[in-house]
Amino acid sequence: MAEPRTVVVTGASRGLGLASGAHLYHRGWRVVAAMRSVDAGLQRLRERTGAAPGDARLVGVALDLTETSSIERAATQILEVTGAPDALVHNAGISAAGMVEETPIALWERMFATNLFGPVALTKALLPAMRGAGRGRIVLVSSEAGVRGMPATAPYSAVKGAVERWGESMAGEVAPFGIGVTVLIAGTYETDIITDAGTTDTRDLDGPYARLHRTIDRRGRLLVGRAARPPERFVGGLAAALEDTSAYARHPVGSDARMLLLANGIIPTRVMHHMTRLLLGIPRRGSLRPE
Repeated sequence: MAEPRTVVVTGASRGLGLASGAHLYHRGWRVVAAMRSVDAGLQRLRERTGAAPGDARLVGVALDLTETSSIERAATQILEVTGAPDALVHNAGISAAGMVEETPIALWERMFATNLFGPVALTKALLPAMRGAGRGRIVLVSSEAGVRGMPATAPYSAVKGAVERWGESMAGEVAPFGIGVTVLIAGTYETDIITDAGTTDTRDLDGPYARLHRTIDRRGRLLVGRAARPPERFVGGLAAALEDTSAYARHPVGSDARMLLLANGIIPTRVMHHMTRLLLGIPRRGSLRPE
């Protein structure tokens, strides 16, 4: 019997990562679930999959993407367990809310460390084995924030845009060695990252942007509430991405992500910016200038 293919999924203890790990396990993959809270995360995965402790097709690996030593240990363990993984899914990430003027540089640094620098470091550690095997797929989970920069979430939009450019650049480098890259533009899903608990909040609700925050928060919650779908609706898009044989692909997952990509491709930038302003209730340029 052929060995099952191996996929490494970061941030597998909750949200899209948890749903994806369980789905891929049921599809016959060996899932290496990389996460900060291994015990709790594995317990959730076992509940979702029915896997017993010691199941060789479900392996937990401790990973903190902000710590170099943790990344190095995780990469070593992954290679010991799997050799060269057949797929690497970068799903782990954090979010933040607040205007640029309000957001501490430390938060920007943590955002990029978690969502970009850590994933790059883990990829660098695994690429030699994947090149040696002459195969593999690297999937980067982006979001609508990486397509258009959104007010009050600049660090998150900036890092997702950077993730996409990283993936696009890397695809040209690794394709000759048999490795493909896919960027998935995730729509809105019911995960912690869209909740108050899953978002670092640096908003000053009594400061100069207070009026904007009130309107953006009210309208944003309404839009998210209407668009959000269960994480299980995401997993089909990921499973399809892992079967892709192209050197580079960029696909939306979710109807809202598809509509945004379509609109962004045909509507002028100035008009899209104006539409975003109206959608979020942001006053026109100059309206809040002091008299």
